[in-house]
Amino acid sequence: MYVCICHAVTEKDIQKAIANGASSVAMLSESTSLGTQCGHCTDHAHAMISKCGRQCP
Repeated sequence: MYVCICHAVTEKDIQKAIANGASSVAMLSESTSLGTQCGHCTDHAHAMISKCGRQCP
């Protein structure tokens, strides 16, 4: 599923970035451009960071 429509960032892209050490929306933005256009995706990204900190593959 797309999280950031503006930059075509998917949940899998975010999971990979988190697995590679991203621990904040700012770090996700650096690697994926998430949240740098309209910003509507940042709440979902925060939730994914919280969830993945505990259980992402």
